[in-house]
Amino acid sequence: MQVRLDKFICDATGLTRSLAKKALHRGEVKVDNCLVKDPGFKVEPQMTVTLDDAALTLPGTRYLMLHKPQGILCSTQDEDYPCVLSLLDIPRADILHIAGRLDVDTTGLVLLTDDGQWSHCVTSPKKTCHKRYRVQLAEPIGDDVALQFANGVQLHGERELTRPAVLQVLSATEVLLTISEGKYHQVKRMFAAVGNKVIGLHREAVGEIELDAQLAPGDWRHLTEAEIASVRR
Repeated sequence: MQVRLDKFICDATGLTRSLAKKALHRGEVKVDNCLVKDPGFKVEPQMTVTLDDAALTLPGTRYLMLHKPQGILCSTQDEDYPCVLSLLDIPRADILHIAGRLDVDTTGLVLLTDDGQWSHCVTSPKKTCHKRYRVQLAEPIGDDVALQFANGVQLHGERELTRPAVLQVLSATEVLLTISEGKYHQVKRMFAAVGNKVIGLHREAVGEIELDAQLAPGDWRHLTEAEIASVRR
């Protein structure tokens, strides 16, 4: 597939379109070792593009899992917290989608990709992608909470009940909760609705993708072909 030369440079380097055009105007760009200044030049897949004699390559489609630590934002960086993308030592990390965000104080599995359709399968309410969380509670869990969650609870400010959720009690103050939607602060709000408070939250799985036990907080790896395919099923 053909790509405009200025767009190719932007996608490969992260430069803005105006900076890419300035590099072209200065004669810093070659295609197959020939100087090209036209930003609209069509780059074919087999062509070699260089900027200041350094070969440029477009990032391929990437699918990653990351073990998010506390104190990291799943959004653009602000003054108080670093962004989760800063943990990735790969080219053009800035163009990756975060498929299902976590709060700054929540840890666990985060999926990242530059495949927009795949990301949509993870995050769209219509796709019913289940997420499992390990939850630490301030108070002992009530005997009737599992049934309440299975029937749906009323969140503050919401018109409809939550979708049926599965609660597995591990101890008086530790549970596993599996939900199939992603409302704002949903897990914390669900427990608040039944008179409890979440003091620790860790996402263990998204769909069939389990957080790799070998990944320390802040580490990441590429997804396997089976993990990638599981989201599309």
